[in-house]
Amino acid sequence: MRSRNVAIIALPRYFPLDVTLPQYVLGSHPGYRVTVHETDVAAAEFADVVVVPGFADPHLPVPGDHLAVVRAAHDRGARILAVCTGTFALAAAGVLDGRRATTHWRYLSALRTLHPAVTVLDGDTFVEDGTIVTSAGAAAETDVCLHLIRTDFGASAADRVAREVVPAHAPAPASRDGLSDTREWLIEHLASPITVQRMADHAHLSRRTFIRRFERETGTSPMRWLIDRRLTAARRLLETTDWSVERVARSTGFGTAANLRTVFARELDTTPTAYRRSRTA
Repeated sequence: MRSRNVAIIALPRYFPLDVTLPQYVLGSHPGYRVTVHETDVAAAEFADVVVVPGFADPHLPVPGDHLAVVRAAHDRGARILAVCTGTFALAAAGVLDGRRATTHWRYLSALRTLHPAVTVLDGDTFVEDGTIVTSAGAAAETDVCLHLIRTDFGASAADRVAREVVPAHAPAPASRDGLSDTREWLIEHLASPITVQRMADHAHLSRRTFIRRFERETGTSPMRWLIDRRLTAARRLLETTDWSVERVARSTGFGTAANLRTVFARELDTTPTAYRRSRTA
């Protein structure tokens, strides 16, 4: 089995989860060697797969060196995978002209306006056009990574990785008519201080109605759901980066290393340091 080099190009203003989740899912298969590039993007010049994570304010310019890496990858026939608003970087690089693509549903209209040469599709989890795959919001990241594994190494390989990385209790995605947009927003803002009232305000519902609808759609309470997602993100960071426990805690919304240790002790009966050691030994 030939190993494939995967380069994740972390654009300015990138969403941390859009970096760590592809790194975690693709890195779970031995056929990929995954590296993350924040500043020295030229090091991704010869990657077989280039992943472009989502980033905030996608209407703002993307650095030229990042666009050059995307164009070079396209010219040599490498696979390119855009997560969420990462599609805007591909469009800015010109590699989506005349192609079909998608992005987070909240930004579909902006993508059409800014890049009229791109055929923007609505309602698709991900869109594959030639060597380029673009995906919707945070909920689509795992799906598109598993699609890449399935394409490169077969369905059984993707199934094995899915069993490892997808929690068995994860609820099925809700329709857009439900609270899926609020859950997307929560995933994108894990590091921010979030209360149930702030969730309800985002959903434009009263606190009581929001809690009732959230529990009906997910089978759990809003804060329990949020803690589970933060804990999953923290585990991925501990497994895939050398970040300090303090930095992991801040990046996933737990605030301090002490808080993160408390949650790990309660939920996993271990410490963040011991967990990292057990996963990287």
